[in-house]
Order: sequence, then structure tokens, then C-alpha cells
Amino acid sequence: MIEAVVFDVGETLVDETGRYQNWADWFGVPRLTLMATLGAAIATGREWTDAMRLFRPEFDIRRDAELLTAAGYPDGFTEADLYPDVRRALEQLRDRGLWIGIVGNQPARTTPILRAMDLPVDYIATSDEWGLRKPDPEFFHRIAAIAPCARDRLLYVGDRVDNDVVPAKDTGLRAAFVVRGPWAWIQRDSPDAARADWRISALTELPALVDADAA
Repeated sequence: MIEAVVFDVGETLVDETGRYQNWADWFGVPRLTLMATLGAAIATGREWTDAMRLFRPEFDIRRDAELLTAAGYPDGFTEADLYPDVRRALEQLRDRGLWIGIVGNQPARTTPILRAMDLPVDYIATSDEWGLRKPDPEFFHRIAAIAPCARDRLLYVGDRVDNDVVPAKDTGLRAAFVVRGPWAWIQRDSPDAARADWRISALTELPALVDADAA
């Protein structure tokens, strides 16, 4: 049975549409153009930063995030950017006595943002704080070392097959693939997507799945 659930951040808990729209506006390109190049990068196995470098060849995420903020465009996210199913799903999982964590590929400044939202979780960290990034297996070994249960009772929830499902399964964790956001829609029919223990379209599906698994 599942005893702990750890969530990715971008497109799992947080709708990043506004973030990419801000980048497009700052670059001075149509939003659709940036979104299309982002999709092309994902479909060819590249990172989102490769799409950014089409418009700004010297793109550096840390430096340019500061410049974006200085120009009046917020690079972070707010409560309004949480997907509407997040709080309900977290509360229902917590009511079942599960240990809940949030750890994703995010800058360190994401941790205080999430903590300020007072989400019903036990642990929050980021890749920058750990010095580890998905899909590095050590990222998932670190999660397994922190969670208070055996790794086969630990569920990782994410929107990417390459960064979430595959490395979680390869390191002995269980995995739920949430189909939302550009990565999920592009990767959903890949052979490795079938490795997920569960495929869901909303986080509120998780409590019933956990119950059924326990039964």
C-alpha cells in the first residue's frame, strides 16, 4: 500500500502558462510562437531552455529570471497558478494519513513560495537546494531516503515520462503520470508512458486509487 506521495511542481501542481507568456512578452515575440517552439523542443527530446535560446541565444535561466523580474514580469507563481484540484487532493491524501512531499526541478526561491501557501504537506525542497536534477537517479534515491517508508510504498507524481515516470520506476519507486501540460500531452503515447503505475488526468483521482491499492 502507498504510505507516502511526493509531487513534482511545474504542470503537476502549478499551471505554468503565465510563466511562458511572460517570457514571450519579454522577448518581444508572439506568445503562440514561443509555445510552438517549446512544443517542438519537447517533441525532439530537448529542454525548454533550448526553445528560449532561439529568441535569446545567450539565455541563462538564473540571470535572465532576475532581468525578467526587474522588467516587471514575475518569474515565480502565486496561489492563482495552482491547478484547482491541488488543495483538495492534498487534503484528502493527508486525511488518509499519508506523508506528503513536494520536490521538483525548480530554483531554490520556489521553496519559500510554496511554504507561504500553507499547503498540507510534510516536506518541500527543490533541485537547486539539493544540487540534483531529474532525471538523475540520485534525485529519486534522495527522495526515498527522506520519505518514512519503503520505496515500493512511495509514489512519485509527475507530468513527464522522461523526467518523472522512468527514473522513478528505475529506482524502485511507484509512479503516477498526470496527463496535463505540454510534456504530458506530447509524451503520453510513448512506450515508456506505460511504465506508470497509474495514469491520471486530475490529482483528485489519487485518493481513490490509493484506497483501492490498499484494499
